Parts: sequence; structure tokens; C-alpha cells
Amino acid sequence: MPELPEVETVRRGLAPIMEGATVERLELRRPDLRFPFPDQFAEFLEGQQVVSVGRRAKYLLVDISNGQVVIMHLGMSGSFRIEEDAIGDTTPGVFHHEKTRLAAHDHVTFHLRQQSGRIARVIYNDPRRFGFMLMCKRSELVDHPTFKNMGVEPVGNALTPDVLAQALLKKGAPLKSALLDQRVIAGLGNIYVCEALWRSKLSPKRKAGTLVKASGKPTDRLVTLEKHIRDVIADAIKAGGSSLRDHAQTDGSLGYFQHSFAAYDREGAPCRHEGCGKSISRIVQSGRSTFYCSSCQR
Repeated sequence: MPELPEVETVRRGLAPIMEGATVERLELRRPDLRFPFPDQFAEFLEGQQVVSVGRRAKYLLVDISNGQVVIMHLGMSGSFRIEEDAIGDTTPGVFHHEKTRLAAHDHVTFHLRQQSGRIARVIYNDPRRFGFMLMCKRSELVDHPTFKNMGVEPVGNALTPDVLAQALLKKGAPLKSALLDQRVIAGLGNIYVCEALWRSKLSPKRKAGTLVKASGKPTDRLVTLEKHIRDVIADAIKAGGSSLRDHAQTDGSLGYFQHSFAAYDREGAPCRHEGCGKSISRIVQSGRSTFYCSSCQR
């Protein structure tokens, strides 16, 4: 499933095409994806202007001029393809495996007229149909069940060592499990938790609360972890995501952060910490693979 950097890469590909454009027609080629489309979905959008294309955690948020927000999730295999009459077509995102462009999997098309007068189409393709599109009023978004209990973003100014300390205070859960809890940090997924923990030399198995002082303040190791969480997300966004399996950018290119993995999916490979000399191990935590160095991650 695409993680935050992949979704942010797609957002950046869609924004220049969609923002300011008018939705002349919304074409739905089936009644549902993972869930049924909202009632009168096309009617609410047609004739409206796209105000902005944003993101919250792993969700794309398209603000419409009538005060509605389209909430979109890519699921396991969803991607967007952009077609412009004067330019041709592109796919925002970058994928390790080539994305399908089979029309049979084109389920939603936004027919747009840009402010320049150009016509563009943004096409959602999803072979497995695990993605979805919902809609709610912007004024009600913060209380929407999807976002109501979400934690802070790992980008921007909201995440600080003190905030992270309060979220992990007295938690007996394994550190990796705690960091994957979307109520702690929104949008942080398996790949980037493994990478941040490796950079921080912290074991995924240690109790999360051990990184918080009795006073509730962060330990030095938690300060280091917060920095590396930010850094690994920033590096992945810069690289266009990790392009695992079905993830692609809007221009059809592949993400290359996977070539920088130090821990994730490197079972048996040498640890890259200088002087370590041990190999990366794989364990299973809460049904997910965890990759780490049992020698230098403590």
C-alpha cells in the first residue's frame, strides 16, 4: 500500500493540473470501488472549481468550490493518469513494476477545463479496486471518522520530540508497533518506520515508553528518532517514493528511494552502519515484516 511519501508525490503531480480547473464532467464507470461512491457524487462535483489538492496522512483531499472535500485513497493498486490534449498523457507517481493502462481498470475520469482553457482528464485506474472515494463538507472534515483520531503529521511543525514523548508516555507496546499507530503519527508506514529505527539505532522490539523520561520529557534517543523520522520521510519524498509493486507517480516514472533502503527488505544483507559487520534480520510484528540489525539497534 502506498505510504505517505508516495501519496505526497502523487499529490504534487495532480495539483498543477487540477487546482483552479473546473470539473465539466465526472465519469463513473462503475457504482463502487472498495465502497460505493457517494450519493449524487457526479452532480456535486460537476460545474465546480477545484480549489486545492491536499493530503492528510495517506489520503488525498480535493477541496471543491462548493465547500465539499473529496477524500481519496489509492488502496493497493490505485493510480491516476493525466491526459492533456496538447501534451499527451502522464501518470503521477513512480513504480517498481509498470502500471497498467488497461481501460477495463479505468473507473473514474475527471473531465477538467483548466483556467487557460485547456482540456484535461484525470483518470483513476485501480485493478484491485481497494481504493475509494468519499466526500464530506470541509467544515466537518476534522470530525470525519477517518481523521478524527489521527495523530500529527511527520512533516511540518506539528511533530516535535515533546509531542512524540507525550504520545509514547508509559506505552508498553513495541516501539515499531507504537510508531505505526496512526493515532501517534499519521501516515507513517512500515517501510519508513523500519528505516527511521535503523538510522536511530533503536530496536523495533524495545518498549516505546522507555524513550520517555519519568518527567514526561523526551530522552536524547527519542530526540534523535524524531529527527530521523522527519529525515527519512523528506528523503523519500525527494526521491519520489519507493515504488513498491503497484505504486506510480502521476508522470508514470518510478520512485527510487527503494535503492536507498538500509533495512527494509534487506534480510541477510550486511548492515550498513560503519563497523557493524552483522546482517539485517527479519521478524514479524503484528503480522508485518520488520527488518532491523539485531547487533546495533538496541
